[in-house]
Amino acid sequence: MIFIYKQKTYNFAWKKNYMLIEVLKSKIHLVTVTEANLNYVGSITIDEDLMDASNIIEGEKVQVVNLNNGERLDTYVIKGRRGSGEIVMNGPAARKMMVGDVVIIMSFALMDFEEAKKFKPKVIFPDTKTNRLK
Repeated sequence: MIFIYKQKTYNFAWKKNYMLIEVLKSKIHLVTVTEANLNYVGSITIDEDLMDASNIIEGEKVQVVNLNNGERLDTYVIKGRRGSGEIVMNGPAARKMMVGDVVIIMSFALMDFEEAKKFKPKVIFPDTKTNRLK
């Protein structure tokens, strides 16, 4: 198996017990959905300040967990207006997460098992009422 990671190419065919695992990379803990737009193609729009602080980039796959109803879904990120505090559920996700629901947004990364032991995810705790950084 050939895998490209951190702009390096690795050939794992010769490593008998080599393992990649998926670990938490970024987490935006407890933000409030500010808008739900059913008539949009899909995704979640996140304030650019929150994206930068949590090390999440536009287009990245994220998992969104709704504390109000227990729903969990995967989608991708669209960059929102910087400083706006917006968390917008777009498309079908708007049926699972409504305005006012409190959510957790997480992204994950694949990495070498030994590297994963040392890796520290970027976790932020914005103000839940305003979705702005404290």
